[in-house]
Amino acid sequence: MASPAKKPFSVVTLVIDLTVTAAAFAIFYWLVNSHVPSNDPKMVMLWGGLTAGCMSGVFWLAWQMLKVVFAFQRDSRK
Repeated sequence: MASPAKKPFSVVTLVIDLTVTAAAFAIFYWLVNSHVPSNDPKMVMLWGGLTAGCMSGVFWLAWQMLKVVFAFQRDSRK
């Protein structure tokens, strides 16, 4: 019988991932805000936030894939 697999989930890694993603959201929002074609501050905040949210979602997925590939390569060396 195979040995039980190690659980990859921990609260610490979740907090780190959320912190990194929140920082990415802030950077994306700061970059995208000036490109919203509106003079209304509420619309700039809305569309800047929605765009930064989508970009942060893609960043989250890429971050998770990077972690999985790194773990696989690290385990393959053993």
